[in-house]
Amino acid sequence: MPEFVFAYHGGTIPETQEAGEKAMAAWGQWFDDMGEAVVNGGNPVGQSMTVTAAGVTQDGGSNPISGYTIVKADTPEAACEMAKGCPMVADGSGSVEVAPVIEM
Repeated sequence: MPEFVFAYHGGTIPETQEAGEKAMAAWGQWFDDMGEAVVNGGNPVGQSMTVTAAGVTQDGGSNPISGYTIVKADTPEAACEMAKGCPMVADGSGSVEVAPVIEM
């Protein structure tokens, strides 16, 4: 079954412990709902650096990612349907970029 990378953009850092617990519960429920489709739950990521022929910048690039997950799905459309359940999408604080993993 094909695999897809979910690259997260945006999101917010919870301001209170209660908000953090609520956010973690929402993410946990989403992962539970996806079940065995989750290949690698991934993690949040820190500030990215962009490497080009001109050098390295530490500005995160034009659309920095805030985390990632790898899932398996029958089709790109099925992967996008799963991504719609992401807590950041549901609360409007971020987006998910869905890209197929190309086996080499």
